[in-house]
Amino acid sequence: MAEAGSVYPPLEARPIKNTICLFDVDETLTPARRSVAPEMLSLLSQLRHKVAIGFVGGSNLVKQQEQLGTPNLPVTALFDFCFSENGLTAIRFGQNLASTSFIEWIGEVKYKELVNWLLIYIAGLDLPVKRGTFVEFRNGMINISPVGRNATNEERHAFEKYDSVHNIRKTMIEELKKKFPDIGLTYSIGGQISFDAFPTGWDKTYCLRHLEEEKSRSGIEYSTIHFFGDKTYEGGNDYEIYADKRTIGHSVENPADTMKQIKELFQL
Repeated sequence: MAEAGSVYPPLEARPIKNTICLFDVDETLTPARRSVAPEMLSLLSQLRHKVAIGFVGGSNLVKQQEQLGTPNLPVTALFDFCFSENGLTAIRFGQNLASTSFIEWIGEVKYKELVNWLLIYIAGLDLPVKRGTFVEFRNGMINISPVGRNATNEERHAFEKYDSVHNIRKTMIEELKKKFPDIGLTYSIGGQISFDAFPTGWDKTYCLRHLEEEKSRSGIEYSTIHFFGDKTYEGGNDYEIYADKRTIGHSVENPADTMKQIKELFQL
C-alpha cells in the first residue's frame, strides 16, 4: 500500500510517455460497489511509473473515493487523470478541468417530465424487493435503478440474477425510447442494478477529449490509449470507448483478470 503513495515522474518523463491506461471501476478495478484491493493499488502504482493512468466511471467522485481512495490518500492522488461521470467531471493531478452540466443541457421542464415518467414506471413494477433512491441525479447524467440504489450487496446480487431472466432494465429502456423518441439521450446498462441516461455522445468516450487536449498542456500526444472494462458488449456502458478507433480495448472478467492482463502487457 505504501508504494501507492510514492512519487512519480512527470508525464513527459514516463518511460512510455505517449501511452495511457484507462480503467473502468466496477468489476474492473474493484468488485461492484466495493473497495479496491491493496494488491491492485500496488500494481497500479508500478504501472504508473511506466505510463500515465486514469479511471473513467459513471459514478460521481464521492463514490469513486469510497471505492478507490484510502484513508490516507485521496483517489485524485492515485491516478493522473480522474474521469467521473464519464469525464463530465474531470480532474488532472488534483486540478479540475472544464466540466459540463446535464441539467443545463436538458432543461428543467423536460427533466421533470422525464423523472415523473420514470418514477411512475418504477412504481408499477412488481419486483421481489424495492429499496430507495430510484433516480440519482448527477452532474453529467442520471442513474436509474428499478430496485433502488440503497439495496444491500445481497439484494444487488439477487436483482442482477432476476434481471438476467426478466430483462427489467432492458425492457424499461425500450419503453423510454418509445416515450421520448426525440429527447437525444443514450441509455447504457452498467453495474448490477441500474442504467445510465445521458446525452448522446456523453458516454465514456467523452473523456477522450481531455486526453486530446493534453498536447496543448504538456506537449504529450497520447497515441496509444489502452482501455480496460468489463461491460464491453454492445449496450454495456464500456462498449463505446472499448470499440472506439482511438483506443485499444481490453475486455476483462473481474479485477483479478485486469491485474493478469496488466502484468502480461507491461511485464510487471
